[in-house]
Amino acid sequence: MSGRPAPSRRTVLRTAALTPVAGIGLAACSPGDARPDTVGPTAPVDLGAEGDVAEGGAKLYQDQKIVVGRTDDGALKAHSTICTHARCPIGKLVGTKLVCPCHGSEFDARTGEVLKSPASVPLAELPVGVEQGRIVVGPYEG
Repeated sequence: MSGRPAPSRRTVLRTAALTPVAGIGLAACSPGDARPDTVGPTAPVDLGAEGDVAEGGAKLYQDQKIVVGRTDDGALKAHSTICTHARCPIGKLVGTKLVCPCHGSEFDARTGEVLKSPASVPLAELPVGVEQGRIVVGPYEG
């Protein structure tokens, strides 16, 4: 015998009830949960004037969950701001670095590349183009 009292019926039932909930929470934070192919707009989205994104810079469109960056050679790149680690929406852009509020992953807003783990998969790249001087992201036929 161990010398410890046996757990009460209430303790056993509470533990049994909470175990599946804990499993769901752990699964939600496991790497690889995010499916980059399921993020992004399903129709073209007009984000505003092309000049809003400076060369070498980036602009966060928080409501649309999109970031648009401009490479040093002037090309536009768009990425989803849904973190590839645990699918948290990223709403913080510091310079050209996106910072996820859930677990601290960081991404380059111009390339989508992971700068800091726990994320290990780059952000999903989205189709982007310019129509009549306006940035358009999503299914784009430019």
